[in-house]
Amino acid sequence: MKNKVNKTTIKKVMHYVGRYKVHLFVSIVLAALSVAASLYIPVLAGRAIDTVVGAGKVDFNALMPYLYTIAVVALVTAAMQWIMNTLNNRITFRVVRDIRNAAMERLQILPLSYIDSKPSGDTVSRIISDADQFADGLLMGFTQFFTGVVTIFGTIGFMLSIDWKITLVVVILTPLSLFVARFIAKRTHSMFTLQAKTRGEQTAYVEETVGNKKVVTAFSREEKTLEEFDEINERYEKYSRKAIFFSSLTNPCTRFVNSVVYAAVGLTGALAAVSGSITVGGLSCFLSYANQYTKPFNEISGVIAELQNALACAERLFEL
Repeated sequence: MKNKVNKTTIKKVMHYVGRYKVHLFVSIVLAALSVAASLYIPVLAGRAIDTVVGAGKVDFNALMPYLYTIAVVALVTAAMQWIMNTLNNRITFRVVRDIRNAAMERLQILPLSYIDSKPSGDTVSRIISDADQFADGLLMGFTQFFTGVVTIFGTIGFMLSIDWKITLVVVILTPLSLFVARFIAKRTHSMFTLQAKTRGEQTAYVEETVGNKKVVTAFSREEKTLEEFDEINERYEKYSRKAIFFSSLTNPCTRFVNSVVYAAVGLTGALAAVSGSITVGGLSCFLSYANQYTKPFNEISGVIAELQNALACAERLFEL
């Protein structure tokens, strides 16, 4: 049932995102180009290292062109990433604007029975707070998810071109990161859903209590009001703590996996360098790729946790 709700929510989100297909296409192209350019820098750095054959034996004629090329590629990459981030911001906040407009239009035609059965504060929380949370998750998805996926496949391609045996070591250890991401994603969605629901309940209660302060005082409901608010507040604290706990596991767990992969590449690469099957510059390049390869798994795991929160908020919005 939960998966069905997720799929329905994602389809609705993509319907709104689809209005900006040109922006999205350009953003994806820039993501691919910027990743390709950033992955080309370690190749240049490795070749530059190989021109340093020993103390006092640096081939500056061969070294300087590599350094100039690295500088140019780095500048071009930074420019493409800036444009990509600008487009992602534009897509995200226009999508959220459209959803908020749709929610306000829906409110104007909802029957009075719905308005009477739902606290006004909860409705306000959906349109304001939940939309903001959704925007944060969507922006992170656009910014990091596309580049992360492209980086993973790009680094595999570059590593295979250098040494397929060391690449095999990296790929074999990859399922560890996937397991961590799946473990966290399964446990965060339900907690973020409860967190968003309770946040709306809390907002509604505060708004109604403050708006009707004279009524509360007239009927001597101060103590009862405090008790009811404490109960909502404690539930919100419990759900928030659990959601943050599971999502905070992302960074240390994936960093541990990254360290294991890096150590394995360092060991196998060093043995290959000693045997002469790979140069020192090639090993340096490979270590850089191993680091870049594992980093997206860390980011994507974080994105998955954030997207779970965003989807939970989007579900509440689309209920309108």
